[in-house]
Amino acid sequence: LTESGLNDDAVYDALLVISEMATNAVEHALPPVTLHVQPVQTDGHPAVRIAVTDGGPSPEPGEWAATGTTDEHGRGCTIVEALTAGNGTRTTEATTSHWATLES
Repeated sequence: LTESGLNDDAVYDALLVISEMATNAVEHALPPVTLHVQPVQTDGHPAVRIAVTDGGPSPEPGEWAATGTTDEHGRGCTIVEALTAGNGTRTTEATTSHWATLES
């Protein structure tokens, strides 16, 4: 992340976004789960594109999601939205990919 040109604050934000996105995939989706991190430029400034691809929605929630109380989860998407310059979802018949772009 630092080699992509991100400053220290953006690196910490990126690590939190990666954690939230990967956790959501493990808890709410089918395998396999794959993380992609790609350096990009936005308006000439260093940035990274993070994507987590999974096998699509799981018919059953993960054990932690099924047993956790509402005050223990449910803020991941809000965190990702707050820390990123943009984010979204792409779906195919076989996969779902959640992506986010972080700028320095």
